[in-house]
Amino acid sequence: MDWLLVPIDPSRAHDVGFDVSWHARAMVLAWGVLAPLAVLIARFFKVLPGQDWPRELDNQLWWRVHWMGQTAVAVLSVVGLWLVLPLNAEMSGLHNWLGALLLIAMLLQFLLGLFRGSKGGPTAPAPDGSFHGHHYDMTPWRNFFEATHKALGYASLVLAAIVILSGLWKANAPVWMWSLLSLWWVGLIICFVVLQRRGMAIDTYQAIWGDGVEHPGNQLPTPGWGVRRLETTRQERPDDVRSDRGDGVRSH
Repeated sequence: MDWLLVPIDPSRAHDVGFDVSWHARAMVLAWGVLAPLAVLIARFFKVLPGQDWPRELDNQLWWRVHWMGQTAVAVLSVVGLWLVLPLNAEMSGLHNWLGALLLIAMLLQFLLGLFRGSKGGPTAPAPDGSFHGHHYDMTPWRNFFEATHKALGYASLVLAAIVILSGLWKANAPVWMWSLLSLWWVGLIICFVVLQRRGMAIDTYQAIWGDGVEHPGNQLPTPGWGVRRLETTRQERPDDVRSDRGDGVRSH
């Protein structure tokens, strides 16, 4: 126990004030816990265990957890930044610069999400009654959004880990903080590997609209690394498309 309470660098004191300590708590909770968890759920739980897919489509749990989790990350980041801004009149040090870069990436993700385009399809038809939408039609903009959003998201997680570790070093955090955070990250990596090997990374398009060959997105190559797409072996009628958001079977 004594060893766990010792600062990682015994030659320096671990002496931070109220603002810095709560800045660290907010940022670690946001980027060390919530952000990777929201990404993990979005990648592997588009189709829930026990869900009668493809009869039950468009499970919204992953989407709600993802956007609410990342919104919490944004709020905590703003609070964490507000706590230390008076202490950093000038940008200096690796932690500060990388932290600023991470916040810029967060802002870009927010803008990408805001302008990702319309959904379309049987569950969100266009105003003219057609199924056309950026996502359903997989327009060039939607393809750009998905590739950029995923790449920037995973890169942000790696950058966040570097920022957190540099912050722990700068504050000379005790050994227990390093140990606990490392165990959490290792646990997330193990979960990622296990879920990936089980084939739970299912194509978002098929999770929402099924595997019918009449859906335009199913004619395109599988998007993203390690994403599983089922064989489109049956012709699904639009009036069989079902949403699990309480509206049952929808006719079009």
